[in-house]
Amino acid sequence: MNINDAAGTAVLDQLRRRPAGERRILFTGATIVTMDPGFGVIDRGDLLVEGDTITAVGPGLSPGDAVVVDATGTILTPGFVDTHRHAWQAQLRRIMPDVDDLGGYVMATLAGHATVYRPEDMYIGTRLAALTAIDSGITTMLDFSHNSRTPEHSDAAIEALRDTGIRGVHASMGPHFGDWDQQWPGDLARIKDRYFSSDDQLLTLRLATLATDEIAGPALAYGPELARVAADLGIGVSVDAVFGTSSSEAVLRWAKDGILGPDVTLIHSTGLTSEAWKAMGETGTTVALAPTSEAQIGLETAIPAVDEALSVGIRPGLSIDVEVALASDMFTQMRALHAIQRMRAVNAAYGSDQQPSRITTQDVLDFATLQGARTNALAAVTGSLTPGKKADLLVIQAEDLNNMPLNDPIGTVVLGSDARNISAVLVNGEPRKWNGHVLDVDLSALRTAVQASRDHVLNASAA
Repeated sequence: MNINDAAGTAVLDQLRRRPAGERRILFTGATIVTMDPGFGVIDRGDLLVEGDTITAVGPGLSPGDAVVVDATGTILTPGFVDTHRHAWQAQLRRIMPDVDDLGGYVMATLAGHATVYRPEDMYIGTRLAALTAIDSGITTMLDFSHNSRTPEHSDAAIEALRDTGIRGVHASMGPHFGDWDQQWPGDLARIKDRYFSSDDQLLTLRLATLATDEIAGPALAYGPELARVAADLGIGVSVDAVFGTSSSEAVLRWAKDGILGPDVTLIHSTGLTSEAWKAMGETGTTVALAPTSEAQIGLETAIPAVDEALSVGIRPGLSIDVEVALASDMFTQMRALHAIQRMRAVNAAYGSDQQPSRITTQDVLDFATLQGARTNALAAVTGSLTPGKKADLLVIQAEDLNNMPLNDPIGTVVLGSDARNISAVLVNGEPRKWNGHVLDVDLSALRTAVQASRDHVLNASAA
């Protein structure tokens, strides 16, 4: 049985007839890329899901009363983890594919289009981004939601994540420009009470902020006051626009103030000084790279700072950033980072007797899965196919035209595959994509809503 054929549809029907909490699924005969150092890659292995949790991985597992999915000819991997995406912008996808620089993006999108967004536009953009993430194998997405003009805007963004079934991280920040209620960061307490009262749920909350006051003023810049807000709420912090001399100076201030650490993620981190990197490494601060954003928009040096991170012991997560100018999927991020770093390494050694220090496909898949989960403070929950973790996983067709024959499973995932090869996606044990299609989505209705929202934003911001 192939998960993409009629028998696969019958299996899905079997699964959905069982209550989620009582459901047992056994995937058999797959090449399992666990991303867990203790399990490694298992050839022709089985994986058992009970309810929302992976309970066993290995060869020859007993099915018992489980629904059996013949996964022969496929690769099972953890779902990808996106550590930073501005999801509300999705209805403006590729509206500026050749953006010249950060200033061009800021003025067109944040000072222009963002100012006319209604709560319903926040919902539609965020939902579209999350569904697209699921389609391309991203099971966890941090939504850096920096257009929270009113409490209703925040509610709409959170409800969109909830309604798609993705493992979502809502990182809330007030807008850069335009009129807004000035309810942030005070509204975070209400948001937490309303949507994040349990630690055992798909959605988690973070405070989103900027590195410095250069773009939008001091109210949005990270420092002791915002760190105290996050600490009082018991949530992590994601800091965007971390690059250059001013951010390097800010990092050293944060280290001195004791407000860096594993619960803080610094996004981009291009063009930072060695002193700043040393402080980040010593405090265990996490880093989210956006490989295509750094390179295409030209953020500071325009080089993803993977070498700098690795040199101080930080293994970064990866992210998409802005769909107004960039690709939506993690395959693109992995390939871009893999190619750029290896080019940089060879170039640095060219003409000398030094050996290039190159990252591998194993490295970038680790960044896209386990390290992304760690960056989002979810390493105990997701990021590897480890018994006891939640069942966030992908079934990738290894015998499709662009992947056959299967010679190296990690190389095939990183360099060969794309969204069309993902036949199934489970999030928290629940099928969200099956037979190659995202489930429970009325594409016609979604298309109409997305186009109407896009038209409203463009027309209103041009008025």
